[in-house]
Amino acid sequence: MKITFDFEKPLAELQQQIEKVKQVEDKNKLDMSATITELENKLETAKKEIYANLTGWQKVQISRHPERPYSLQYLELMCDDFIELHGDRTVGDDKAIIGGFGTIGGQTAMFIGHQKGRNTKERQMRNFGMANPEGYRKALRLMKLAEKFNKPVITLIDTPGAFPGLEAEERGQGEAIARNLLEMSILKVPVICVVIGEGASGGALGIGIGDRVLMLDNSWYSVISPENCSTILFKTWEHKERAAEMLKLTSTEMLKNKLIDGVIKEPLGGAHQDPVAMAAILKKQLLKDLKVLKERNIDELVTERIDKFCNMGVVIED
Repeated sequence: MKITFDFEKPLAELQQQIEKVKQVEDKNKLDMSATITELENKLETAKKEIYANLTGWQKVQISRHPERPYSLQYLELMCDDFIELHGDRTVGDDKAIIGGFGTIGGQTAMFIGHQKGRNTKERQMRNFGMANPEGYRKALRLMKLAEKFNKPVITLIDTPGAFPGLEAEERGQGEAIARNLLEMSILKVPVICVVIGEGASGGALGIGIGDRVLMLDNSWYSVISPENCSTILFKTWEHKERAAEMLKLTSTEMLKNKLIDGVIKEPLGGAHQDPVAMAAILKKQLLKDLKVLKERNIDELVTERIDKFCNMGVVIED
């Protein structure tokens, strides 16, 4: 069953009209092509109008669409080959974060990303994309391995946040994320980070320090989710739409505030409408940035990376 959000109902209604007209055409052997063409034009116009004027909350909804491509699907579509590596060599293998060497455009890179599940069993196995400390330590181990072999690092961010359970805190959740922030800032290889869906809090930032930080058009990146922000400010989830606007969490706002380096356009309606096309667009952008970054002096690249993040949020008083 196709999932339709409230703001997409006018599109669903037009699509139903088109299907009904086609059924009448087939049943009665009539030529209804003119009517079908007119309705299809209306549908295309409505799509462009609706998706060009999405609110922050509506983009959050699209970023959570259950059919939206996840990290492993992008790797399958973009890479000629991918070898997944497991474990943090301390506690275990966190399934919420995947990583390994992959070949893209004839060159090898270390890919690391959050991974959610498609069904109930897989969602539980992946912990809904919420990583434990061993997930971030696995990510750091793989980054250091990439540095050892002088291979660029590409991270795909899609998480509702780091796992907030007591056991995660007991194993050093905060320390693991903080360690990644420090180590990624001085990693001596090019680093590209892409928010492909949800980018919530330190869970996202734990693999989000890079020379290029990009966002897909319908992704979001914020210190807190709209629901939790609404709960803290208004004591209820009912104001999540208002919270989403206040947080300025969309790719457009993030670019405007100079917190990211670019926005990658999605197929009309979102990445889930055409995962193959979305993967091709993402691959093209990654190869473009890799070419530029690999030509740079690595010491200068690290210095610029540190300066970029240190300058964020700085207030200069007169």
